[in-house]
Amino acid sequence: MSQPRSRRRTGTGTGNRIRIGCGAGFADDRVDPAVELAEHGRLDYLVFECLAERTVALAQLERLRDPDAGYNEWLVERMEAVLEPCARQGTRIITNMGAANPQAAARAVAEVARRLGLPGLRIATVTGDDVLHLVKGTPLPLLDGPGRAMNLDDLGDDVVSANAYLGAAPVAEALAQGADVVVTGRVADPSLFLAPLTHEFGWTASDWPLLARGTAVGHLLECAGQVTGGYYADPGTKDVPDLARLGFPLAEVAEDGSFTLTKVPGSGGRLTVATVTEQLLYEVHDPAAYLTPDVTADFSHAHLTQLTEDQVTVTGITGRERPTALKASVGYRDGFLAHGEISYAGSNALARAREAARIVEERLTLTKIPVTDARYDLIGLNAVHRGVGVGAVPTAEPTEIRLRVAARTDTLDHARRIGREVASLWPNGPYGGAGVTRETRENIAITSVLLPRELVMPSTEVQVTVAGDTA
Repeated sequence: MSQPRSRRRTGTGTGNRIRIGCGAGFADDRVDPAVELAEHGRLDYLVFECLAERTVALAQLERLRDPDAGYNEWLVERMEAVLEPCARQGTRIITNMGAANPQAAARAVAEVARRLGLPGLRIATVTGDDVLHLVKGTPLPLLDGPGRAMNLDDLGDDVVSANAYLGAAPVAEALAQGADVVVTGRVADPSLFLAPLTHEFGWTASDWPLLARGTAVGHLLECAGQVTGGYYADPGTKDVPDLARLGFPLAEVAEDGSFTLTKVPGSGGRLTVATVTEQLLYEVHDPAAYLTPDVTADFSHAHLTQLTEDQVTVTGITGRERPTALKASVGYRDGFLAHGEISYAGSNALARAREAARIVEERLTLTKIPVTDARYDLIGLNAVHRGVGVGAVPTAEPTEIRLRVAARTDTLDHARRIGREVASLWPNGPYGGAGVTRETRENIAITSVLLPRELVMPSTEVQVTVAGDTA
C-alpha cells in the first residue's frame, strides 16, 4: 500500500495554492467538461457533486430491490473517462455518486481501475450518513416549522430512507489516509470541496472564517456549469457564448482562504462577476447565515472582482460557529404517480384539449378511482404559470397544444388506470388526438428533520486496487 501523501501545487500567486475543479453539478450532468478539466485543468482535486434530496431516497429504494445497486447510474462512465488522466496528473477525485451504496460504488470504481490498468489506486468510502435507525421512533424537529415535531413511526414501513448531511471531516480523513478516490453518500455539497482544503492547509474544525471561505468555494463550484453561464444565459439579454461546449469551473485557493474562479481557456461559457453573483445567491435563504455541517457562513459582505477574462476573485467571506444539529432528509412512500399526455393540432386545438381534460376529470369520478392530487396542464399555455387564460397569451390562439394529466393515487393499479383514461381519448374524442404517452411510478416524498450532531457517526474505509482484486 502506498503511503498517505499531500500534494500541493504552487499557482501564479505566492505560497501554497490548491486547484479544485467541479466535474458534475447534478446526477445527469455531462461527462466531457469533466474530461476537459481532468486533461487541461492542472487540478489537484476533481469533485463530482451528483446528489439531490430525492436522488438519495430513490437510490435507497433501488438498493432495497438490489443490494448491489443504489449508486449513480453514470458512475462507471465518468470513472472510465477521468480515472486515467487524473492518475497520470496526480489529481484526486471526490464524489458523492455513492448515493445509497458507497461500498458498491467503490467496488465499481475499483473494477474500472483494473480494466484501465491502474493497480495501486487507493479508493476510500465514507459512510455513516444512513441514519434510519436513529430517526425511527424518535420525535424530531421539522426544518419547516419551529417547535413542530414528527414521529416517523406514524409512517410505519413507508419510510425507506433517512440520510444525514455529513460535513468535510470524514472526507478529509480519507484524504489523510492517502485515498486517490473518495466515494461518499450524503455529504453536504460544499463540504465535498471544503474537505481537500482542510486536509491540505490544516484548517481546524473551529477556524470559522477559513471554513466559511472554503464553503464559499464549494457553493460556487457545486453546480458546475451554472457559474460559467449555463443557468445565467438568457438569449438577447444575457448572452453566453458557445453553450454547447460549456466549460465547468475550477477554483485556485490559497492557504488564507482567498480564491479565484476560472475555467479551462478556450472552453465554452463565460465566468464573470454577474455569473458568480447569481450562483453565490442560488439556494441561499439568508446570505448572512448560510448553514452547513461545518460552519455558518456569511456571504453578505462578499466582494467580487473581475481580474481578467473568465477570472473572478471573491473576498469578504466570513463565518461563525457551525449549527449544533445536522439536517437529515427522510424519504417515504407516498402513493403512486400517473402521468399521461396527448396532443391536439389544427383549428380549435385549444378547445379540444380543454374538452379532453374535462373528460378525463369526469371519467375519474365515474370510475371511482381514488385521486389524492391531480392537475390538468395545457403545455404551451398554462403548464408553468397555472391559471393563465387565453386572453393572457400575446399571440393568436395556438394551433397545437398538448394536454398533460398528472395525478397521485394509492395503488399502482389505480395509477395505471388513470394513464389509460388519457390514452383512451385517442379514439373516444375529441377528434385529432395524437402522440399519446403514459407512465406510472411509485412516489417517494421527502421531509427534513434535525438530528443532534453527536448521534451521527461517520466512518471511512480505504482499499487498494491490485491486479486481480481489492486488499
